[in-house]
Amino acid sequence: LAVEWGGGAGAAWATSPGGCELVRSTADCTGRWLSSVPGNLRGDTEELLLGDNTIRVLGNASLLSYHRLRHLSLTKNRLELIEPGTFLISQGLHILSLADNLLFTNYSLTAAALSALPALRTLDLAGNHLTEDMVSILVWNLSSLESLSVARNIIMRLDSSVFTNLTQLLELNLEKNYIFEVDQAFEGLQRLQRLNIAYNYLPCVVEFGLTQLRVLNVSNNVIEWFLALESDDLFELEVLDLSHNRLLFFPVLPRQSKLHSLLLKDNEMSFYQRLPNGTSLADVTVQFLLIDGNSTSVTTVSLWDEICHSNLSSLRLLDMSQNQVWYLPEGFLAQMPSLTHLKLNQNCLETFHLSEGDPLAMLTELDLSQNRLAELEVELGARGVLPNLQLFNLSTNRLRALPHGVFHYTRKIATVDLSHNRLDLCPQPAVAGKAESPPCVDVRGVETLTRLSLAGCGLQGLGGHPFQGTSLVHLDLSDNHQVLSGDLECLQDLALTLQVLSLRNTSLSFTAVDFSALNSLVLLDLSGNSLTVFPTSLGVLKLHSLDLRDNCLQALPTDVTQTPLGRSLREVYLSRNPYNCCTLGWWDALQRVEGLRVPDGQEVTCSYASRTLSPRALPEPVLWSCRWQTADLALLYLVLALPTCLTLLVAFVVVFLMLKQKLLKMVKSRCGVSSPY
Repeated sequence: LAVEWGGGAGAAWATSPGGCELVRSTADCTGRWLSSVPGNLRGDTEELLLGDNTIRVLGNASLLSYHRLRHLSLTKNRLELIEPGTFLISQGLHILSLADNLLFTNYSLTAAALSALPALRTLDLAGNHLTEDMVSILVWNLSSLESLSVARNIIMRLDSSVFTNLTQLLELNLEKNYIFEVDQAFEGLQRLQRLNIAYNYLPCVVEFGLTQLRVLNVSNNVIEWFLALESDDLFELEVLDLSHNRLLFFPVLPRQSKLHSLLLKDNEMSFYQRLPNGTSLADVTVQFLLIDGNSTSVTTVSLWDEICHSNLSSLRLLDMSQNQVWYLPEGFLAQMPSLTHLKLNQNCLETFHLSEGDPLAMLTELDLSQNRLAELEVELGARGVLPNLQLFNLSTNRLRALPHGVFHYTRKIATVDLSHNRLDLCPQPAVAGKAESPPCVDVRGVETLTRLSLAGCGLQGLGGHPFQGTSLVHLDLSDNHQVLSGDLECLQDLALTLQVLSLRNTSLSFTAVDFSALNSLVLLDLSGNSLTVFPTSLGVLKLHSLDLRDNCLQALPTDVTQTPLGRSLREVYLSRNPYNCCTLGWWDALQRVEGLRVPDGQEVTCSYASRTLSPRALPEPVLWSCRWQTADLALLYLVLALPTCLTLLVAFVVVFLMLKQKLLKMVKSRCGVSSPY
């Protein structure tokens, strides 16, 4: 089915008797459970906000007290009717918001009321269950309108009768309806600049000829092709959003336009002149049969022609991500000398060629991630390639090396993402029996580089000085199981600049790693490792964020809060470690640190006698048992020995008293001393 397109200073708030908040000429009565418009507000009120109430009817006398009203909002009420005489006293109303009501019930009477607003500039009718016929009646006499929203209704088809009298309209929002056909609906809107028809069911756009339009959003439809009118007229179009559709090929754009943003994300687009099986569609044409009433016309288009006849010299943003592009036609990018952002991620690219023929001199961001790239080609001596590139994303490809010195051509490169490629960093250690070193990526001497991601690259034992001459601030080495060989010597060149370091899932199990040299670090990720003891060298760092999740830690140092780390830390992740419930003094100390957050605190658990408990609420028997287990041994032995000693003492005294006289006689007989009894 073809779709045809026509060519100051703050003021104190006060509260009214009705509970509304008043400031200057604004009355905010939002969410007050009002069933009618309050009549006791100031007579000079210019802005009246009545959203989120229960008003059902706006009567003829509802606004009699507010003759200076300029802005009225009745969103999210239960409004079914606006009586015809409601706005007779409010002739100066400029903005009227009636979104999310039930205006479909009495739309004819409401239309009569709206027709009494000669100065109305903005009208919001979104979410009122309106059909296209109802909309036509509601806006029939509103020739002063500049902005209209009829989003989230049940409009299905648009023709020239719907917006006939809206000659001053600048902005029209039709998103989230059920529109499947547009038949010259915008032909009379000569001043229309912004048109939003996203989230509908348009199957295609042909003969697009709205030369005055600046922004067109037709994303989230089911569009398979976009064909602009064949004309040499200058189109004012600046932004075209065709993302999230079913485009099969690059859109046929106006020959002359001011287009600076072209969004083609999430389509089924490719180039077809060269197919993988060696065939070609270069000479194949497609005929479109357009039926308009009794007239029929045929348009012949060479859909597969890779020669773009449009002038794209002003294009700055091109987003072709999430498509099926496996190559770019020769000279395709050369037509876009002003391009600053190019997104080709999530396609099927196997190679990407950079040459002086496609200079891309203005490009600052290039995203080639999630493709099938096995090779990045750069012409030898192409020193004019990507001179202004600042961000280069090559993650999740099949790259094993990059052209030598590729980052030296990019004199402003700051961020490089090489994660999830099978890469090695230069310099590589010499291998016995091999004359040549394996291929590697050399970032040494790239002075502008500040962010580098090498996650999941299979890096093994970084040696030498791989980051020499760089000023890295952010380094991601996560998911490289053998990246460190017992020390951090490979990072010594970054001691003064490195602030963010991720060593997540790098098989760290030794605690003798010395982090103290990295005294500029503010964020450190050590999650997903096998640490059994807290690295003591962390205590001298002044980190703001530390991630220790998924390790084998049983406790943290009890004095951790007294170290420079404890005083600077603002965020720490601790969950999924087998902490001992009887050694939680460090946990209590952390809870007392002002300004320290533990975002995963609810997930932190500890172990006691094969039970998993929360340190926030340990049962009393567990606490008593832990006190016994952690008590001072000398004191414990004393407590145990004291009853035994007392028992022996008592027994000795009893025996002594029982044998006292016999003992005295024995002593006297031995000593020969007599005494009277």
